[in-house]
Amino acid sequence: MHNKITIGIIGGTGLGDAIIDSIGDGNIESHDIDTPFGKPSSTIVTTQVGDVPIAILQRHGPGHVINPAAIPARANIFALKTLGCTHILASGATGSLREEIAPGDLVLCDQLIDKTDGRPRTFYENAAVHVEFAEPFCPIMRSWLIQAAKQLSDLTIHESGTYICMEGPSFSTKAESIMHRQWGGDLIGMTALPEARLAREAEIAYALIALPTDYDCWRQRKDKADHATLLDEIIANLNRATQASIQLIRHALSDISLLRDQPSPAHNALELAIWSDKSNIDPAEIKNLEVLWGRYFQH
Repeated sequence: MHNKITIGIIGGTGLGDAIIDSIGDGNIESHDIDTPFGKPSSTIVTTQVGDVPIAILQRHGPGHVINPAAIPARANIFALKTLGCTHILASGATGSLREEIAPGDLVLCDQLIDKTDGRPRTFYENAAVHVEFAEPFCPIMRSWLIQAAKQLSDLTIHESGTYICMEGPSFSTKAESIMHRQWGGDLIGMTALPEARLAREAEIAYALIALPTDYDCWRQRKDKADHATLLDEIIANLNRATQASIQLIRHALSDISLLRDQPSPAHNALELAIWSDKSNIDPAEIKNLEVLWGRYFQH
């Protein structure tokens, strides 16, 4: 049983700016946190939805000024862990790689393919730590979201999807987009990794709601829309998906009994993952990362 639950909400494109005003009905408090990996993307706002404590972080910072490759993912996850987050519910704008996943729908992702290059992907640079990551999204959180989604008949929510995370910041070539479909990808985005991997290293359950804003360039448009029209269309799809995701999140937060009753496998991710001889790890490093792995060094 994991009765003491705090849910971190990482708002991506669209949701990052909207969520602070749309979710939360308790006292609002802002936290400016320093971490061993620098400052997080934004101050973290804590509040409550009913009796559920939540912590809201804007992945791209206020005003969306941080590009995907520059997101301080380690600082973001470390800061949420510092605030006691046991679960993270993230969102992210994506392109659709499947005809049946329409712009404006929501997707509860179940798999990831990593195409990023050069982003720091571990907290444990001075130790051998190997977490299991076969199922990158928490199955308990996914069941919780699917349960909530079934009660929202007015929304189109896909219960699974493989998210390919590319480096960016430019979008795919058409050849790459076709290749991503052949790989089995359903969505293409730039922000789910290393975020999901770091959440696992921090023993935080993690789930992702993807917000498809357009069909990626694999799909030939029938009309000859100009760039301004296309951008307006993408923004409209993003706004529609953002409002749908807020509706889903609020509904899910109204009943977290499943999260309380079933502990996530992520909560013990480090139990067998620290391969280094602990007596040979620098004590300063143990102290530096105490928030993440301190309980495994208690005598």
